[in-house]
Amino acid sequence: MNTMEVLKDSFDNTDYQLAGHGPRNVKVLKQAFQEIDDEVKSDIYGTGAAINDFEDKMASFLGKEKAVFFPSGTMAQQIALRIWTDVKGSPKVAYHPLSHLEIHEEDGLKKLHGIETVLLTDKDSVIQLEDVKSMPADVACVLLELPQREIGGQLPDFETLTAISQYCRKKDIRLHLDGARILETLPYYQKSVGEICSLFDSVYISMYKGIGGIAGAVLAGDDDFIKDSKVWKKRHGGDLISLYPYIFTADYYFELRKDKMADYYEAAKELAAKYNSCTGIATLPEIPVSNMFHVHIDRPREQAAEMLAGVQQESGIGLSGYVREIDQGNCYFEVSLGDAYSDVPKEKIDTAFHLLDEKMKGE
Repeated sequence: MNTMEVLKDSFDNTDYQLAGHGPRNVKVLKQAFQEIDDEVKSDIYGTGAAINDFEDKMASFLGKEKAVFFPSGTMAQQIALRIWTDVKGSPKVAYHPLSHLEIHEEDGLKKLHGIETVLLTDKDSVIQLEDVKSMPADVACVLLELPQREIGGQLPDFETLTAISQYCRKKDIRLHLDGARILETLPYYQKSVGEICSLFDSVYISMYKGIGGIAGAVLAGDDDFIKDSKVWKKRHGGDLISLYPYIFTADYYFELRKDKMADYYEAAKELAAKYNSCTGIATLPEIPVSNMFHVHIDRPREQAAEMLAGVQQESGIGLSGYVREIDQGNCYFEVSLGDAYSDVPKEKIDTAFHLLDEKMKGE
């Protein structure tokens, strides 16, 4: 095995892993279904209580008129932006240079919908009001991702969000929320999800990322927006004959975890402090503003991978199964806290970080 394979193997074979909710295996599905009656009917092509009741529940939770369940967030967000460009009669949307739509979707927005993108701010910064004010006047929609995953889960302050929302409404620009992990921002903002979503014309939330379901997404907005989104969902092939395995698991894990975000946030701050105490290691941001942060290691990727694998093999604690190169002398990995962290004995965590610090000092 090469160094990266050794790192992944060492991570997979640890007794405990610090991030996430635990293994994504069949148990996740079985647990969600264990109390569901065998006679409960499935949804059929987007209709039926199985799907419609959950959509109504999520619309109410997010503070929007209506919501629709999608098999993927990629589909949901491309459709949201297509609707807003059609409404405005302009093909331009604006978002962060490291938006999921820009770097992970093979230009789907551009190839499938002919949408032109305007990149706001530089790749290492959070979007500010001045970035929005300086964009072309004919932008139809601005997308904000909260938290901004690719820069360590950073967030603009709530006053900035409010100012951007007011500016967009004044200029008749639609504002869309990439809220895949929006629940994870609530402890930092000290706002309800409804208060945050009220600033946006449309909202997307993932049912598997922070929540931990199998797959799927919810898109919410006003009645006309959701009517249009259902048409586009059918055009995209998103109306599968049944989506109930995704819906029931989404509902189960949503109820299980929606009120645990403050615990995950506190765990993230505690864990980030442990990384920051190690020689040659720093987190981005230094103090997390959500349950997510990046760990930057002042070593070449191969060297860091070897050290992490050693720590994991010796301590039985899983820190990461990968590292990504920043440049020839630095690398990083992402941490997102969930249920797993509270199950790890504190003394074992301390042992792992003592080992990590010693290995960093010795290199």
